[in-house]
Amino acid sequence: MLTPIDIENKKFAKQMVNGYSVEEVDDFLDEIERDYAKSQKDLADSNKTIEELKAELEHYKSIESTLQGTLLMAQQTAEDVKNVAKQQAEQILQDAKGATQKESEFLQSQILDKRKELEDLQKQFDVYKAKMESLLISQLELIKDINKGDSEF
Repeated sequence: MLTPIDIENKKFAKQMVNGYSVEEVDDFLDEIERDYAKSQKDLADSNKTIEELKAELEHYKSIESTLQGTLLMAQQTAEDVKNVAKQQAEQILQDAKGATQKESEFLQSQILDKRKELEDLQKQFDVYKAKMESLLISQLELIKDINKGDSEF
């Protein structure tokens, strides 16, 4: 690739007859040199900008990758928290069901005990009632016997 210095140092053989004007050729070469130098500077600036943009792109890709990893970690953490909460809720429900079952069994046991106690009291009352009837009957018989004995006198 030609450099501006190559263009500047380029010399042409001079011909005496029907040759180009040396001054015009030199002016034209100077103009080409300036344009070529400007083009090379622009190319260098563009390459520098491209490299900077590539570096920024890599930086942003790194940030994106980090953010994606963080997002995945946050999603996993949210899932874990959700699963733990679900397990805790299920455990609470199971504990509540167990406690309810125990309380129900305790109350059923108390009901059975009270029914048995009631039956025992009813039996005791029936026995007491029978004893009282028997006592009253015996007292009535005694009074009848006493009345019979009074009428004999």
